[in-house]
Amino acid sequence: MQLGRVVGTVVATTAYRGLEGVPLLIVQPLERDLTPRGRPLVAADGVAMAGPGELVYFVASREASLALPVTFVPVDHAIVGIVDAVDGGGP
Repeated sequence: MQLGRVVGTVVATTAYRGLEGVPLLIVQPLERDLTPRGRPLVAADGVAMAGPGELVYFVASREASLALPVTFVPVDHAIVGIVDAVDGGGP
């Protein structure tokens, strides 16, 4: 799982069967200290509750395709939770 911040939304006029009604969000991956890491990506919102500005955790690859209501849909990333708090803890 990886941390990220939702920075935008994607609107698709046509969706793959099984992805109808699943929000697509733009997520900026983050380091442990919440600084940006890499380029933003598009993630399907598996919890259907995330919105712009929220801190989320997401999965990639095969795990992403299993995190949605209809499994094995063609997605690379999926949001699987909304983060309430982060404790940096240490190295």
